[in-house]
Amino acid sequence: QVHLTESGGGSVPTGGSLTLSCALSGYTYTILCLGWYRQTPGKEREAVAHIDDGGTTHYSDSVKGRFTVSKDDAKNLLYLQMNDLKPEDTAMYYCASPVREAGLQPCAVIAPNLRRFGNWGQGTQVTVSS
Repeated sequence: QVHLTESGGGSVPTGGSLTLSCALSGYTYTILCLGWYRQTPGKEREAVAHIDDGGTTHYSDSVKGRFTVSKDDAKNLLYLQMNDLKPEDTAMYYCASPVREAGLQPCAVIAPNLRRFGNWGQGTQVTVSS
């Protein structure tokens, strides 16, 4: 059974930094894309960053230049380094991996479609104070 567990959230002032981690386990199929998403109450979950198996990264315009997604395949860990945090970054952050049928598709194909990501962690809260 696929399992994802996020950690590293917290409360920081504007301009602060946080690094989120996501531990992945239980995979029985190949995955070429992993992603970070965030959600605030009453709003849809939105994509933050994705990373391909080869290390190619993709970012939403709102975080480009401030956030960095990376992974450690040996440790089965996904990271999101967040710098220069702003109050509008306040949200619950989730890591996600694709469903089996989308496992072999690159981020450029599946990242725009939230439904292709069927495995989610429980989320970690990030709060940025003004």
